[in-house]
Amino acid sequence: MGAPKKQTRKYETPKKPYDRVRLDRERKIRQDFGLRRKKEIWKAEALLRNFRQRARELQARRDEEKEKMLFGKVNKMGIKCSRLEDILEIGLEDILARRLQTLIHKKGIATTPMQARQFIVHGHVFVAGRKVLWPSYIVEPAEEDTIILEPRMATAIVKQESGKK
Repeated sequence: MGAPKKQTRKYETPKKPYDRVRLDRERKIRQDFGLRRKKEIWKAEALLRNFRQRARELQARRDEEKEKMLFGKVNKMGIKCSRLEDILEIGLEDILARRLQTLIHKKGIATTPMQARQFIVHGHVFVAGRKVLWPSYIVEPAEEDTIILEPRMATAIVKQESGKK
């Protein structure tokens, strides 16, 4: 067996490391979505950049097959798009809102985004019957209703909350 291939980075760091406006924006996003580090924001931005680049190329040179693939990928993520202009209007918040961590918090399974992250990392969250350990997992709309907390964990939380009252 040969040496394993070194993985490439899936994000790009900012060109200006101390841009005050960007730093404030990233700080707010980290708080709102409960992200651990800015690398997670940069990965989502890279995904968004890739979608926009592909959409601009398809606007210049029409290719029905590639358009279908792009629309399929974006719609599978749970972001409704029917035109290339819709893809260009997708924001960073739209992508971050599809993360497992965010959806668990929004569904009320966890009280804070950080608690949602802890449940996921500790292996207490199941999606479609599978244990998912990645807070950055992009949840498809079909899987959204199948997100559950481990049954014994859910009963422990209920007991804990009833003891507080």
